[in-house]
Amino acid sequence: MTSATPSTRPTETVDVPSADADVARRVLLAAPRGYCAGVDRAVVTVEKALELYGAPVYVRKEIVHNKHVVRTLEKRGAIFVEETDEVPEGARVIFSAHGVSPAVHDEARRLSLQTIDATCPLVTKVHREAVRFADGDYDILLVGHEGHEEVEGTAGEAPDHITLVESPEDVDHVEVRDPEKVVWLSQTTLSVDETMETVRRLREKFPKLQDPPSDDICYATQNRQVAVKQMATDCDLMIVVGSQNSSNSKRLVEVALEYGTRDGHLVDYADEIDEAWLEDVATVGVTSGASVPEVLVRDVLDWLAERGFEDVQAVTAAEESLLFALPTEIRRDLKAAGQDVKKVQHDPSSIPSGREGSLR
Repeated sequence: MTSATPSTRPTETVDVPSADADVARRVLLAAPRGYCAGVDRAVVTVEKALELYGAPVYVRKEIVHNKHVVRTLEKRGAIFVEETDEVPEGARVIFSAHGVSPAVHDEARRLSLQTIDATCPLVTKVHREAVRFADGDYDILLVGHEGHEEVEGTAGEAPDHITLVESPEDVDHVEVRDPEKVVWLSQTTLSVDETMETVRRLREKFPKLQDPPSDDICYATQNRQVAVKQMATDCDLMIVVGSQNSSNSKRLVEVALEYGTRDGHLVDYADEIDEAWLEDVATVGVTSGASVPEVLVRDVLDWLAERGFEDVQAVTAAEESLLFALPTEIRRDLKAAGQDVKKVQHDPSSIPSGREGSLR
């Protein structure tokens, strides 16, 4: 599945001096940040599909939850649709990184669509766990947010066995058929702390609650949250680059505020930053969600530098080297075209800067 060995274990962070010790304006820049392996794979899948087959290429839902990425791909010929039946019969469609239910695959076959599944392999893992536990007749308590595409896809694998639990407060209303056969699974992009609090409450109610075979919270989600936690108390302001419909990006703002940052905001573009946020601010933390191209972070750093925040210090929480193979259909057709199928990483220059104005 991977073309590199993952190295996602948290590492020792650099020493972060306190704001009181350094009165000069500075930026603490989180690492890791931005694209995770699943997003990288999904965006490259659309780019390669456009190269191989030409426009249009249809994509069900946003390929990843980032407004700038979607607009960039639209300009190249990707057509984003909400539902499978919006795709012309026999056309090619890509399923987004968040995954789809078996019903969506069935509908695509009925419409004779040529499908390319860009579901993140870590989400696919959760789907397989849902199927396995449903086959064992377990009640599955899925911790996640109602309406999120990933939750809809996972729940669709075993709708008769899955109950959605959105928060610790929901636990009181959860009922199961057999308290001896109950397991929890999770949306991969949640806050680690919030998820474990919900699980703790579930275990109080159901002492025999089983854990999934491995942590469902995505390594990238966890690493980005760990970096923010390490920075939070030293930041007067946290700027998270990401879109409002990005669950993992929104969680980063919440984590920053919970762990001691005085103020925090989510922005898609640098020009969304309000200069009033910088009042009495000595240290700005900057990070980005797992679906955000690095050029948008660089735009924010440039914007801050123009206002005196030129000193940028990295705070490293983990090293990431995980790469996922492209979907089978893309690898097959790349090979037939004589192109390299091993390198999966996204070319950062393929997503233009948000400050250029061409995509706003």
